[in-house]
Amino acid sequence: MMKDLDLTTLRLFVAVCDSCSIVRVSERENTVPSAISKRLAQLERDLGAPLLKRVRRGVQPTPAGETLREHARGLLGSAQRITEDMSTYTTGAAGLVRLMASTSSVAEMLPDDIALFLNKPANHAIRVNVQEQLSRDVVRALREGSVSLGVCWDAADTTGLQTYPYRSDHLAVVTHNKHPLAKCKDLAFNETSGYDHITLPTSSAVYVMLQKAALDAGNTIHYRAEVSSFEAALRVVRAGLGISIVPREVAQPLSEAFNLSIIPLRDAWAKRRFVVCFQDEKTLSSAAKLMAEHLAEVALKAARDE
Repeated sequence: MMKDLDLTTLRLFVAVCDSCSIVRVSERENTVPSAISKRLAQLERDLGAPLLKRVRRGVQPTPAGETLREHARGLLGSAQRITEDMSTYTTGAAGLVRLMASTSSVAEMLPDDIALFLNKPANHAIRVNVQEQLSRDVVRALREGSVSLGVCWDAADTTGLQTYPYRSDHLAVVTHNKHPLAKCKDLAFNETSGYDHITLPTSSAVYVMLQKAALDAGNTIHYRAEVSSFEAALRVVRAGLGISIVPREVAQPLSEAFNLSIIPLRDAWAKRRFVVCFQDEKTLSSAAKLMAEHLAEVALKAARDE
């Protein structure tokens, strides 16, 4: 009969797998390597499978170890959520919602929608922790169990997750108001290929989408500069160094102050849709479920008003 798994041992096992070194983990944990080795050896005996193999510069997980590491991340994430959620009751809060969202959604509508939720009298005792990541990292965190809710682009691979439709945004060409394209009513993306572009990091969803569109059309995008955020891109555009493709919803609040022109893209893919996602509605805390339902409701209302 399999023994109960010890969370401390699982945490040490994951740390050793990630760092490929028992010694480094022992230094970080302020303990001796032999104590960690003893725990890991017992874990292998309990599970009846070799979990680590010696390599030239340390250790690596075996195939069985890789499987355990994936499950262990989920268990440790759940344990951390339990600790955090229960600790909120000692401070008088009714619940903590951990939400991870894509950069675009955080830059656009999500903060206002969360504020609307928290300002409802019935939700005054709920707290929300928001983390900003790329859509692919949002999905990974949900699968690992480190967050309760996610908001990401619907093109992300959400296989195995449950989703609610959320809001949409619209990519547009943003130029300085003296740029040759500034007076255009709308544009196809291919019409921008002859101009210098300001891009977001190559890992961003917008960059990947534009690269695919250019490749499909047989065009090449000339990037004058790469920046880390939408606001930085708009500042570089204001300086006259090029154009940028960003969500219209991000550019509009700054367009007058930055002397920008916003030209809608008429390509079908320029309208992007987002989803609220989670592992299983049945396992959501009451606070997280209320938040997910709220985001779906405000998105539905916004779609009706368009």
